Amino acid sequence: MEIKFSNIIPAPIPEKDIKQSEIWGRDFIINPQEKILIYAESGKGKTTFVNIIFGSRKDYTGQLFIDNQDIKSIRPNNLSHIRQFNLSILPQGLALFDDLSLIENIRIKNRITNYKTEAEIKDMIKLLGLEDLENRKAATMSFGQRQRTAIIRALCQPFEFILLDEAFSHLDAYNTKIAWELITNEVEKQNAGIVLTSLSSDFNDKLKKYRV
Repeated sequence: MEIKFSNIIPAPIPEKDIKQSEIWGRDFIINPQEKILIYAESGKGKTTFVNIIFGSRKDYTGQLFIDNQDIKSIRPNNLSHIRQFNLSILPQGLALFDDLSLIENIRIKNRITNYKTEAEIKDMIKLLGLEDLENRKAATMSFGQRQRTAIIRALCQPFEFILLDEAFSHLDAYNTKIAWELITNEVEKQNAGIVLTSLSSDFNDKLKKYRV
């Protein structure tokens, strides 16, 4: 999958920030299997960048192409298929169901494609230190626990790119390391790419880095 930004200028981004950006108002391509870090301080458009790729933000000028097709022209059913099989997302707000338990939040996503077995899900939960929280409702978990749950959920589907919007903001160094290894192992397994956003460029030297 190739993702191409063509002179995109989001509606809420101030002109001064557009001039400083390496992405807005430019032609910018994310090649298949590419792994990139999009960084900037708060309010510069990192979440907007992710949501434009996912097709949930359309308040911009310019064009976003998925494999040479303008995303605004993709029919809803086809866009839904892309989200199920080609693009996985971990949104900054996590979008967990508060009234469902940790395990229910993961299973409800996995049932869409049945990509992971129950044993694989349990292994991921244990790896991220959540095995004692399986039946706890999401509303009662800390943000860091919710974040780890959302990471597992995002891995429960096939994808060509995984979009990670400040995925480790509430995790300590140890849990960030474990979660990153889990993500990158799945990415390599699927021969996929990564789009990660962060407040800082100091994350991983193997990622190509762009200031939004």
